[in-house]
This record gives sequence, C-alpha cells and structure tokens, in this order.
Amino acid sequence: MGIISRFKDIMSANINALLDKAEDPEKMIDQYLRDMESDLGKVKAETAAVMAEETRCKRQLDECTAEMNKYQQYAEKAVLAGNDEDAKQFLAKKAQLATQQANLQQAYDVASANATKMRQMHDKLCKDIADLNARKDSIKAKIAAAKTQEKINKLGASVEGVKGSMSAFDRMEAKADNMLDKANAMADLNSSAEDNSLDDLAAKYDSTSASAPAVDDELAALKAKMGM
Repeated sequence: MGIISRFKDIMSANINALLDKAEDPEKMIDQYLRDMESDLGKVKAETAAVMAEETRCKRQLDECTAEMNKYQQYAEKAVLAGNDEDAKQFLAKKAQLATQQANLQQAYDVASANATKMRQMHDKLCKDIADLNARKDSIKAKIAAAKTQEKINKLGASVEGVKGSMSAFDRMEAKADNMLDKANAMADLNSSAEDNSLDDLAAKYDSTSASAPAVDDELAALKAKMGM
C-alpha cells in the first residue's frame, strides 16, 4: 500500500506545482505532459516490482499447497500400509503447513490487490497521456485564439479612446463653426448699417435734385402771371 500512496503523492505534488506556476497555459501543457511521462516511467518500475511481489507470493503459496498435498498422500499410503503412527506424523506436518498456507494466502491476496491497483493506475496514466497528446493541439489552438481575442479587445479599447478624441474634436469644430457664424452675422450687420447711411445721404440729394425742376417751373409761371 505504501507504493500506491507514494504514486498518489507524486501525482498530487506535480499537479499542485503546475497550478502554482500556471502563468502560461501553453507551456504548462507541455510541462504537464513531460511530468506525466516521467511519472509513467516511475509507475512502470513500481508496477513491475509489485507484480514481481505478487508472483513471488503466488509461488510460495503454490509450493506450500503442493507440500500439503504431498503429506496428505503420504498419510493415505501409511494408512493403507497399516502404519497409523506414520500417518499421524504426516498429518501433523500437513497441519503445520496449513497455518503457513493461511499466512501465505493472506500475503498473496494483499500483493494481488496491490498489483491490480498498480496495473489500473498504469493503464489509466497511459490513457491520460494519450488523450492529452491527442487534445494538445486543440488546446493550444484555443489558447492561441484566446490570445488573439485579448489583442483584439485591447485594440478595441484603443479605438474607443480614439472615438473619444474624435468626439472632442467634433465639439471643438462645432464651437469654431459657431464663432465663425457669429462673426459673419456681425459683419453682415455692420455692412447693412453702412449701406443704410449711404442710402439716406443719397436720398437727400436725390430729393433736392428731383424738386428743383418743379420749383423752377412754378417760378416761371409766377413771373408770367405778373408780366415779368
């Protein structure tokens, strides 16, 4: 069980270390796969050791069982030969081996269970590595797309800033247009006042020149009436 615990500790430590330094997801994926490949080598060695222990326990159990069967056969032969005392000795040895067999069976059960768990973890790790390798390109493509989107977002923020500047320029242009319109209106008013003054002055002389012939005619008529 200590071997399995160590394996779990290794995997947990690797994952936590990667999460702690997960600044660049793309690099993290490559590092995670490298760590898993390294762990796979350790797991292979540990699994082989556990499987070897299972084989050793099974061999000892089989040897003990074979010994028990052998003494059982000797006891039967002794009974057939009428030697009960010999049969008792063979059966006593068999009973002694039975206790040993129980202990060996227990050791084998533990070794077999450990070997099964290690094989399962080994197979799962191999599958996980294969799955991650298959997904690696897809994950990296998503990361690249995310980085591109981040750049677009930053450019979008810059464009919004330019829009704000353009809005300020629009306001300044509108203010300049208003100032120009006021200046043109004032010029029109000044020009209109000057034209009115000249018109009034011209009307003065136009009136005088227009009334002169009528006065002259009236004066001539008056002189004619008076015989002058």
